[in-house]
Amino acid sequence: MRTRRSMAVLAALSMAGVGAVVAAPAPAGAATSAVVCPTGWGSLPKTAADTAGGSLTDIRTGRHDCYDRMVFDVPAAGATGIGYTMHYVDAFYQDPSGIRIPISGGAIIEIVVSSPSYDPETNVATYPGRGGRALPGVNLTGYKTFRDAKFGASFEGVTQVGLGVRARLPFRVTQLSGRLVVDVAHTW
Repeated sequence: MRTRRSMAVLAALSMAGVGAVVAAPAPAGAATSAVVCPTGWGSLPKTAADTAGGSLTDIRTGRHDCYDRMVFDVPAAGATGIGYTMHYVDAFYQDPSGIRIPISGGAIIEIVVSSPSYDPETNVATYPGRGGRALPGVNLTGYKTFRDAKFGASFEGVTQVGLGVRARLPFRVTQLSGRLVVDVAHTW
């Protein structure tokens, strides 16, 4: 009862422009708000039809509360969309050579984006990935789900990337203007 009266007085003083704003303590046993993470994405293959697009210019990553994110930048694609195929594989093989590329992690997602990492007119590289090597500029230290990422190849208008993750976890793919976004959940 005394706490209620004190809070009422503070509220009245605050409305009158007198006194300081004081946060009320949480009641004993009250739950703190926790982040609710979606897990209904599933781990089955995901695809989108090839569309008119441009060349891949960058691959970058980010950490979020519920998932780790990889973004493929294809600016010339604009709002037309970017074709892709993504699925879990037992091992990652470079296309078209068939050479196995080792990737760390409990599971591997093969990502094939319908955009070359070069300009088809001039054959000049637009993204400096090299077969079997780590993705340029991508550092996965401190990520909850991502463990490793390697460039497979860019051949006949598509680019292939292997993404090593902690375990076979749900993932989703989102299309934004000039971007393809891959989120892999931290948990089921």
